[in-house]
Amino acid sequence: MIDKIAWIHVVDGRVLAARSRGKDKFYLPGGKREPGETDAETLVREIREELGVEIVAGSITPAGTFEGQAHGHAEGTVVRTTAYSAEYRGTPRACAEIEEIAWLTYADRPRVSLVAQLVFDHLHEAGQLP
Repeated sequence: MIDKIAWIHVVDGRVLAARSRGKDKFYLPGGKREPGETDAETLVREIREELGVEIVAGSITPAGTFEGQAHGHAEGTVVRTTAYSAEYRGTPRACAEIEEIAWLTYADRPRVSLVAQLVFDHLHEAGQLP
């Protein structure tokens, strides 16, 4: 089981997604906890590292937990993504291992990892991602 924390940021029916260098799929920005970190601390650190923006800690809101096959891993390797929405300060840009960021619509669903597809489905059903 791969345990990850992710940021869901939707604006005007588009989700902010990131693609790491050498990867063929986009995913929700975020990553794995460092030892002793809370979900909120992980979210703040990972988003600062990947996108160069500051998450407003007091605005972090749970958005759901999603599990599925981990992209690029052996069959049966499951990733559990605990997702949060939050306000931020700054302008998102590709930093660290991120090669590209994009604002994706539901039509872009095939371009994202399997777990991110579950998030896209959830947002679509909730009317946030037409």
